[in-house]
Amino acid sequence: MAATTDAGEPAVVVDVRRALPGRGAWLHPDPHCLELAERRRAFPRALRLAGPLDTSAVREHLGAG
Repeated sequence: MAATTDAGEPAVVVDVRRALPGRGAWLHPDPHCLELAERRRAFPRALRLAGPLDTSAVREHLGAG
């Protein structure tokens, strides 16, 4: 996972090739792990960003959407 700004809003995207610049975060490819990470607010901490992040791209990638 990596952080990007989509239309001015910070979002988490899947970086399958591990090629996007900046900080990244690991996540098991399991919808339950995504829910747990969202509940614990793990993405903003791991990516060192303030505020909520849009995780819809990750949810779609995992088929949890």
